[in-house]
Amino acid sequence: MRVFVLATLACLSACSWFSSRKMQVPDPTEIIVTGAPAGSIVFVDGQQTGQPAALNDHTQVLNVAAGAHKVEIHVGDTVVYREDTYVGLGEHRLVRVLSGLNR
Repeated sequence: MRVFVLATLACLSACSWFSSRKMQVPDPTEIIVTGAPAGSIVFVDGQQTGQPAALNDHTQVLNVAAGAHKVEIHVGDTVVYREDTYVGLGEHRLVRVLSGLNR
């Protein structure tokens, strides 16, 4: 009986050691878009994200899954900027919209 109690206590203390360890959560994976023209809309992988940009220097922070992405800036039905990018897990990738067309 004493061996059973000791074995049970050992198991419980081991379980508490595992549960007390802090799990590290990675930083969010983000694409940060700057410089989009006023009234433009950001699309990531063909899906609209966010609201139309109010100002030229409006910054949009978009949470995305890690991996390759296609970022497009639309003004009306026209794509005014396009960039393929890769974001690693927990990375923050800056997409700076340049003047002129980039296709």
